[in-house]
Amino acid sequence: MPRTIGIGIQNFDKLVSQQYFYVDKTDFIREWWENGDEVTLITRPRRFGKTLMMSMVERFFSIEYAGQGEIFQDLSIWKEEAYRTAQGTYPVIFLSLANVKETTYANARRKLCQLLADLYSRYYFLLESDKLTPEDKDFFRRVTVEMGDVEAALALGQLSKFLSLYYNKRVLILMDEYDTPMQEAYVYGYWKELTEFIRGIFHAAFKTNPSMERAIMTGITRVGKESIFSDLNNLAVVTTTSDAYADCFGFTQKEVGEVLEEYGLSENMDQVKDWYDGFVFGSQREIYNPWSIINYLKTQKVSCYWANTSSNSLVGKLIREGSPDIKETMEDLLKGGNLCTEVDEQIIFNQLDYNENAIWSLLLASGYLKADSHGAGQEPGREEYELSLTNKEVRIMFERMIRDWFGQSRREYNGFIKALLKRNRKEMNAYMNRIALNTFSYFDTGKRPSGAEPERFYHGFVLGLTVELADRYVITSNRESGFGRYDVMLKPRRPEDDAMILEFKVHDPDEEKSLQDTVGAALKQIEDMGYKASLIAEGIGEERIRTYGFGFEGKRVLIG
Repeated sequence: MPRTIGIGIQNFDKLVSQQYFYVDKTDFIREWWENGDEVTLITRPRRFGKTLMMSMVERFFSIEYAGQGEIFQDLSIWKEEAYRTAQGTYPVIFLSLANVKETTYANARRKLCQLLADLYSRYYFLLESDKLTPEDKDFFRRVTVEMGDVEAALALGQLSKFLSLYYNKRVLILMDEYDTPMQEAYVYGYWKELTEFIRGIFHAAFKTNPSMERAIMTGITRVGKESIFSDLNNLAVVTTTSDAYADCFGFTQKEVGEVLEEYGLSENMDQVKDWYDGFVFGSQREIYNPWSIINYLKTQKVSCYWANTSSNSLVGKLIREGSPDIKETMEDLLKGGNLCTEVDEQIIFNQLDYNENAIWSLLLASGYLKADSHGAGQEPGREEYELSLTNKEVRIMFERMIRDWFGQSRREYNGFIKALLKRNRKEMNAYMNRIALNTFSYFDTGKRPSGAEPERFYHGFVLGLTVELADRYVITSNRESGFGRYDVMLKPRRPEDDAMILEFKVHDPDEEKSLQDTVGAALKQIEDMGYKASLIAEGIGEERIRTYGFGFEGKRVLIG
């Protein structure tokens, strides 16, 4: 009889002791310990078992569980005598920053202080120990939600000292989701203040800490060294492109095959592979998303499980507000294409507004893109990667995200699509103006007045067309044709549909007296530059090619 599936259980003790479904990843303990690194930073996409892995490490090593190793007896790590004797022999500090998701610096700082104060509350028994000096106990009592920056910076390091004195043994420090507060700080605009605050905590805990034996940090991204790891030279970094621990997070092809057989679903292997395979860690290919696999086993239906576990707000913001080049690249990726780019795995969040490579690096680290191949880049420390969307689930997630851009104008957007297909230019104008009025500023970065770069809006609009009309048209934008570059070309998949060319032009008062003149200039450009050439070359008659000029003046649009 197959094991019970428990959704969302991240406590190792509960998962194994109650015999819920679990894929044995305990060999990570051996690999990590034998690597001998003082501080190990492991980055993996969300919902890839990082928290469960940290819970497992705590359960194995923590002195609180001394003599309680029977939970591991049927697992891989228990086969080796050396590790059976290591179980329950270290004081362990385990801190997760996963819930530090605040909109202001003040609230984020307070939440971090609360987490540290709660951590200290687990060890009140230290105040009764004669191993701590009166000064140590005084510091202990000052660790509260209202503590100052100095106490907050020293809190983890000092707790390590107190536990080491009490147990006469150096401690292990486990910090889960270390970068969650930084991602929120970037999104909500308090990056500088938070990184300065966290840098002090990390320095005292992981750099100048003689009471620490080893540490593990997990997160989604490798935050740029100059941001929070400025002098942490004892850090071993394991990213998605590293070979270390490559099969410890996520499920391998063999593991998925075995669990599908256990649940009588082997015949669905190809469908499961299409939806959930595709992640690449180092040279280990064919890694499956564990969250989606577990949910699939529970429901026995394919669906977007992993892609719906968060708002994807940062990813959506970067693409929505991104340059026309970013949106054009997304068009290609959604159609199954590849992106060749240099990747710097040290994500520097304050570069995301102007460094497109940083955006693709973030999407790679987050699991939305996979590395099909790579080689040396033009600069030392950078490599050039060929990237593509990870799998079907990710593609559907992006399609839904793009549809959501027009959520507040959904009715108008659908109306425009219908009007376009039935050649009703009057309705096209009415719907397009309502869409622009409601969503134009949504595509601005916030660092420039609305309308300063209308290309951000209409390239977003084209992405919407790509998603909505993919079953009837092959849609390309800003590509070479004839003697120039058209803005949008819709090539029909069915012989009964017309082809279309859409040229977008911003009103220039020095060149055109009215918006009608702008539309005329756009239509003339289509003719003068021979934009129909590539369609005619593919056997589409000129009588089946419709052309539209879009004139923009602020949020006002005229289509002719």
